Amino acid sequence: MKTIFAVDDSPTARASIEYTLTKAGFKVALAEDGLIALNKIRTFTETIDVFLFDVNMPNMDGITLIKKVRELDDHKFTPILFLTTESQESKKMEGKAAGASGWIVKPFEPEQLVAVIKRFAGE
Repeated sequence: MKTIFAVDDSPTARASIEYTLTKAGFKVALAEDGLIALNKIRTFTETIDVFLFDVNMPNMDGITLIKKVRELDDHKFTPILFLTTESQESKKMEGKAAGASGWIVKPFEPEQLVAVIKRFAGE
């Protein structure tokens, strides 16, 4: 079973992501901001197959989080997707430069999210 680590400051978004991905057969780990996520990722004992980060979050935004995660040896090449309301090309380029693998705009269609996650998780 593949593990997806999702980070979003919205409780509704986290619940929706967890429900959608669990129903599709994924294991889901959650965090509510970048700082909490980074601490959890550093001590996470299982393999994380795909990260799903929001961009705009308190304490540490998604782009900073990507840069920090890319510094960790275990996650230099782990796919990181943004799931965000941001859709400007400049934000996408900033995310890509930081190491993002892809971009999904909220609100998402459950089927679309599952399809993209499966593709990046190698399913």
